[in-house]
Amino acid sequence: MTTTFVTGITGQDGTYLVERLLAEGTEVHGLVRPGDGGVAALGARHPGVVLHEGDLGDADRLAAVVAEVAPDEVVNLAGISSVATSWQEPVLTARLSGLAVAVLLDAAHRVQETTGRPVRFLQASSSEIFGQPEAEPQDERTPVRPVSPYGSAKAFAHHQVGVYRGRGLHAATAILFNHESPLRPTTFVTRKITAAAAAIGRSGRGTIALGNLDARRDWGWAPDYVDAMVRALRHDVPDDFVVATGRTHSVRDFAEAALRRAGVGDDWARHVEVDPRFVRPADATAMVGDPSKAERELGWRRTVEFEEVVARMVDHDLEQLGEQA
Repeated sequence: MTTTFVTGITGQDGTYLVERLLAEGTEVHGLVRPGDGGVAALGARHPGVVLHEGDLGDADRLAAVVAEVAPDEVVNLAGISSVATSWQEPVLTARLSGLAVAVLLDAAHRVQETTGRPVRFLQASSSEIFGQPEAEPQDERTPVRPVSPYGSAKAFAHHQVGVYRGRGLHAATAILFNHESPLRPTTFVTRKITAAAAAIGRSGRGTIALGNLDARRDWGWAPDYVDAMVRALRHDVPDDFVVATGRTHSVRDFAEAALRRAGVGDDWARHVEVDPRFVRPADATAMVGDPSKAERELGWRRTVEFEEVVARMVDHDLEQLGEQA
C-alpha cells in the first residue's frame, strides 16, 4: 500500500486530495497545527487519516514527522495562502512557504537514502512566481521574477525542488494558477464575492468592496487542479507543469457573473465598489497559463469552465443561506 504524507491537509486542495487518495486505497498521513479548527471535521469525514501535530515553522518537528512516517510520497500544499497576508507578514511567509519546503525536501531525501526506496515529492507552486511577466501566456519557461513576498517564498521553494531533483529525488512542481471551489474561505476574493453576491441576491441590498477590478486571472476548478497534481506526482519523469485554463477574466467579470447568478440582474454594477484598502502594493494585471505541457505529457484536461465555477460557488452560498434561514 502506498503511504502519502500531506501538508495543508485541511485546506481546499488538501480536502479534495484526501478524498482522491483514500478512494484509491492510499494510506494518508497529514500534518496539522495544534488547534487547527479543521481537524475535527477532517477526522469525522475520514477517520482513517493519520494526523500528526506539528508546525511548518518548527524545522526539527517537521523533519521528525517525515522520518517517522517514512512515506512513499510527500505532497506539500501548506504555507501562507494569501498574497495580501504575505505583505503583512513577509518574514513568516518566507519561513512557512519557503524554508519549510527546504526542510520537507531534505527530509524526503533522507528517507530515500535511509530506506533505499524512491520517494516522490510534489510541491504546489504558484503562478505568482512569475510576478509581472512580459509575455502571455506563461509556461514552464517563463522567467521566475516574483513581485510579492508570497511569490518570492514560492519561487525559493520552486527552485529548491529543482535542486533536490538534481540530487536524485523524484521531485515535481505543479505551477498552479488560480483555482476555486466552495471550500475556499471568505478571506479569498472569489469566495468573498460569491458569499456577498448570494446575500445580495437574497436581500436585494448591499455592496461588495473590492480592490483592482481590472486585475485579470486564469480561474479554474480546484478538483481539476488536484487531479493535475496527482498526475504530476505519479508521472514517470519528475518535472514542472503549469496547471491553468488558458483563459482570463477580470475581478469585475467574476463579480458580474456571481451577482447575475444570484439573481441581481442588469443593475449588478451598483453593488460593486472599489476600496483602496484592498489594492495590493504590486498586483500583476494579467496572468494566464499555458497548460499545453500538462495536457500533452500528463493527459490532463480541465472539466469545468469559468462560468460554471462561479455558478457552483454561488449556488453553494445560496444553499447555505437557505439552511441558516
